[in-house]
Amino acid sequence: MIQGLVQIFIFQALGELLFKFALPFIPGPVIGLVLLLVFLSLRGHVPASIDLVGSSVLQHLGLLFIPASVGVVLYLPILKANAWAIATALVVSVLATIAVTASLLKAFGKSDSDAH
Repeated sequence: MIQGLVQIFIFQALGELLFKFALPFIPGPVIGLVLLLVFLSLRGHVPASIDLVGSSVLQHLGLLFIPASVGVVLYLPILKANAWAIATALVVSVLATIAVTASLLKAFGKSDSDAH
């Protein structure tokens, strides 16, 4: 299990280095995750040590929601005071996401059907 954790932390550290020195607009953990994905794709399978760590984290994934829940409870008065603004932002962002996704799907769908 330690070996799997070390491998994952190495990819995260590489991602942080690339974030710091080359790609400051993409978060380091995201870069590390992409590097890990590329590594696993090139390797063709997931090593047992990384699989063990991933399975263990997934078993306890619910624990990661505790800090978010505490934050909601802690800032509940502020959230209540700004409920309309938050609700509006959520609705607008969901609608914008759906619109952009639909337009991309339509654009790529046309180019795909034109190729056939």
